[in-house]
Amino acid sequence: MYSREKIARSSKGSVQFKNTKGRLQIVFSYPVQIANGEFERKRFYISTGYDDTPLNRQRVGNTVRILQRDIDYGEVDLTLQKYSPIASLSASAIPPISPNPPEPDPPELQEFWEKYTAFKRRSLSPSTIAKDYVRVAHCIQNEFPSRKLKDAVLIRDWLVANKTPDTAKRLLTQLSACCKWSMKSQLTGENPFKGMAADIKVPKGDGNDEDTDINPFTLEERDRIIAAFRGDRHFSCYAPLIEFLFMTGCRPSEAVALQWQHISADYRTIRFEQAIVVSENGLVCKKGLKTQKKRMFPANGKLAAMLAAIKPAHATGDTKVFPSPRDTWIDVHNLTNRGWQKILKQLDGIEYRKLYQTRHTFITAALETVVTMADGKVKMLDAKDVARLVGTSPKMIYEHYAGQSRDLFVPEF
Repeated sequence: MYSREKIARSSKGSVQFKNTKGRLQIVFSYPVQIANGEFERKRFYISTGYDDTPLNRQRVGNTVRILQRDIDYGEVDLTLQKYSPIASLSASAIPPISPNPPEPDPPELQEFWEKYTAFKRRSLSPSTIAKDYVRVAHCIQNEFPSRKLKDAVLIRDWLVANKTPDTAKRLLTQLSACCKWSMKSQLTGENPFKGMAADIKVPKGDGNDEDTDINPFTLEERDRIIAAFRGDRHFSCYAPLIEFLFMTGCRPSEAVALQWQHISADYRTIRFEQAIVVSENGLVCKKGLKTQKKRMFPANGKLAAMLAAIKPAHATGDTKVFPSPRDTWIDVHNLTNRGWQKILKQLDGIEYRKLYQTRHTFITAALETVVTMADGKVKMLDAKDVARLVGTSPKMIYEHYAGQSRDLFVPEF
């Protein structure tokens, strides 16, 4: 224990305020008389009731300056009524204050993730929020063994045991980014997930990128799938879309977003410049594509004829090229689960593959097809040209298609 004189000679400390669960709280220490006339420095907490906003920080700052002056002169009002927030409705509304309040509950990861998502919402696409951020929130709330920051190691071990390496790595990366933001926002003083993702090694080919999951159909399989859609009384309305996907190699989200204003009058040029994405509120049309703002696609004679055949007589520029039966945007996920899966199960000898393989089928066929021109010269599409047609990089074509679609040989020389 200390005498008052010894405490007075020591550093009196300073008053601080901090964010506690979104509210501003004043914290300070001051010598208090105990038994035998001795003094002991105790820590005090004042709950202001103010939300953490710039204006309220200014208000609390005024109180902090008054309290600091009283500490310096040894005139602190230990009832703390002098420092109660002006915004309180009455003295009785002031939360009870004690020199040694109970320790606050450890911060919960779910609370930080909700605030982090709200902060990032304006800078992210609706599909990113719906697919990534909402999924993380679901994992935190319904799957994780704990939602406490102090249990970060427990959460990591659970992810490693229950998720694929790629998923576990992505979730730990996202949680670390959330905690890093929370530190900058003064919501927490630590990032227990820092560096955890780097320790997880993802085996080659274990990613979820559909552009690298390549297993194309043969052209004979392609034609059988299109014919099966045409002949099905429930899903024949989707046959033009399926044929279009096989004939352009575009992403399904790009095809279902097409309107007739994007098709030239002679049907020979297609302009891709928007996509249908999943948001928290359902399907929305988003300007721009995955890797570029827009691209032009030159339709061949067969594709142009198909487009001319399906265009309604009353179509306007805003009319959808591939509408759902209810004239809304087609839900690709729903089409896959209902129509695509059913049709492929009916076709003997065709291994089931995702709808996205229509894109890989086009790219592979475009690289492998040899065309004999009128002058007798042989012509093949270069990987760079195919990359321009489908909206990806030449590097992607060279690494994942061109090298696999060519038989190596040594010419005679």
